[in-house]
Amino acid sequence: MGDIIYLDNAATTPVDDGVLEAMLPFLKDKFGSASTLYSIGREAREAVEVARENVAALIGAKPEEVYFTSGGTESDNWAIFGVASAKANKGKHIITSKIEHHAVLESCHALEKQGYSVTYLGVDENGFVDVDELKSAITDQTILVTIMHANNEIGTIEPVEEIGKLCREKGIHFHSDTVQTIGHIPVDVDAMNIDSLAISAHKLYGPKGIGAMYIRKGARVERFMRGGGQENNKRAGTHNVPGIVGLGKAAELAKVRMPEESEHTLKLRGMLIEGIESRIKDVKLNGDRVKRIPNNTNFSFTGVEGESMILLMDMNGICVSSGSACTSGSLDPSHVLMALGMKHEQAHGSLRMTLGKENTEAQIAKVLDTLPGIVQRLREMSPIYMTGAECERE
Repeated sequence: MGDIIYLDNAATTPVDDGVLEAMLPFLKDKFGSASTLYSIGREAREAVEVARENVAALIGAKPEEVYFTSGGTESDNWAIFGVASAKANKGKHIITSKIEHHAVLESCHALEKQGYSVTYLGVDENGFVDVDELKSAITDQTILVTIMHANNEIGTIEPVEEIGKLCREKGIHFHSDTVQTIGHIPVDVDAMNIDSLAISAHKLYGPKGIGAMYIRKGARVERFMRGGGQENNKRAGTHNVPGIVGLGKAAELAKVRMPEESEHTLKLRGMLIEGIESRIKDVKLNGDRVKRIPNNTNFSFTGVEGESMILLMDMNGICVSSGSACTSGSLDPSHVLMALGMKHEQAHGSLRMTLGKENTEAQIAKVLDTLPGIVQRLREMSPIYMTGAECERE
């Protein structure tokens, strides 16, 4: 990446050199389809199964419970539509939260048009779902609870263990979008009582366009893609062997490197938060200060638009975002920040900076030398930002 300081690892991560090296043979000489019987096909099939084992090991699952998909969005869609279809005769009520990824929210909206009822739980000012409120929302028609492990914008880690335990006691399928946490903090499907979860390779230094879906053995989830008999007749389509190999290698590396990377990004996160709060006034850290994924920071700056900050930071060689990459083209304020109780102008003034294993202390120092001047410049041009002196004169 040269001199670029990349601080948008929640959107996507660079492909690890070890991952790329593992993928290359399957883009060249070992190009066979994993569904064929001749030698290069058998090589591909063996590589797919090794990758399955690596992904399963990362989340404490059995290999046969892991299914490869095109990414987190497909996995979330599969879980929601798959459970709704499989359990329609039992009930048509689903519980989720207002701060889920759009892959979850849009799927729930689609089901509402088909006659399903969806409860959208609110969150507190730090982004936490209230487990007691969730418990009160459960009815005898509830067939699915889908709550993300950690929020992609503000980094708040939800009480998924408690939610999973409650769902297990009630006999309700519990799905969790773990796209932001897999490979960065521990995930154990048994300890969390998770029945299905979504994984995306490009969030843990793997390639784009490949992911996985964990489905607990015995869980009723209707197949999502129809056609061939791939993935134990659950998900049709020719295997993306290079992508699957990349995901498998990324999972293998993450299992080993996770403690070190977590410690590294946590240190940089502390530098970033302390530096911004000490150098810039009228700024608010969004999300919980402690119970958040190690690499996430999200701030709101009074009187400043997030898009302007992004562009000016980019001119200085620093890549940041204002929220989810999937909605970066939208002019609407972040649905996550609005759910925290923010006003429109506050939500529009947000900046997300998410760290990765390749970031350094020197890079954070440059960010802290650059951002205050940008914020000051934008505030001087802002008609809605007023300094303390101006307020006193009124």
